[in-house]
Amino acid sequence: MTDTAITPRWHTPKEVATLLHYGMSKTKTLIATGRIRSIKDGKYRRILPEWVDEYVQRCAEEAYR
Repeated sequence: MTDTAITPRWHTPKEVATLLHYGMSKTKTLIATGRIRSIKDGKYRRILPEWVDEYVQRCAEEAYR
């Protein structure tokens, strides 16, 4: 039997805050303003890993303008 790591298909806002080393308030603001894309799944908010990467890339690009 092989060990297979399960890669998350999406993140919660709390997980994104942890990944980015941000507080929940800042993370929720980024989501509410659309700077980090998200979807509503029932009563939960979810963020695809690619969307976190897009946000980080935009931040890096803005830093070098």
